[in-house]
Amino acid sequence: MTSADITHSEKNTPDVKQDFAPLLSALLADNALYEPSASGELVYRCQLDKLFTTLTILKSNVDLDFAQLSDLTAVDYPDRLQRFELVYQLLSISNNQRVRILCAVDEGQIVPSVTGFFKSAEWSEREVWDMYGLFFSDHPDLRRLLTDYGFEGHPLRKDFPLTGYVEVRYDDIEKRVAYQPVQLTQEYRDFDFLSPWEGDQELVHSTLNAEEEKDTMLKQDGDA
Repeated sequence: MTSADITHSEKNTPDVKQDFAPLLSALLADNALYEPSASGELVYRCQLDKLFTTLTILKSNVDLDFAQLSDLTAVDYPDRLQRFELVYQLLSISNNQRVRILCAVDEGQIVPSVTGFFKSAEWSEREVWDMYGLFFSDHPDLRRLLTDYGFEGHPLRKDFPLTGYVEVRYDDIEKRVAYQPVQLTQEYRDFDFLSPWEGDQELVHSTLNAEEEKDTMLKQDGDA
């Protein structure tokens, strides 16, 4: 085993994470608060006006060295006062540590873009804008990423219908893709989920009784 392997294994021990957390909390004391995690991960919560400063400290501080933004997404909580929650996942390769920054955002609030010092945020911020409708200021190219240019709404919001608002088809007359309101091909049907060999026993018995009554009436008519 080399010295590099020993150093790497030491950085993975729980004691190193426990020693790293107080340093992280001290450097972020004025901007973010530690939030306990059931899995023991390093999670901090900050206000929107402290978000840019918090991420700057995490990357620029030589002791922390969170130089990589591995993921950026959002979560929709319609019942909360601040409906959305931004989630930033950062990685420090030199310390072999990860940290998660949570930031509550209300609908209509403008979020500062971090593409200036995290290049990987460019596509992630476009995805959050497309899926949730959160606007990032100073983004170099804030366009939809996963949906079409003429798409209306934001699909990952909890109030967005599963069927969507419009559907597309190719118009043979106009020779182009046309948008139209969603039209379900069939009405809702109720399934009893019974075995095809057993069927609805009550229906089977009533049918047999009706056939017996019919046969009896035919015999009576024949005898008459």
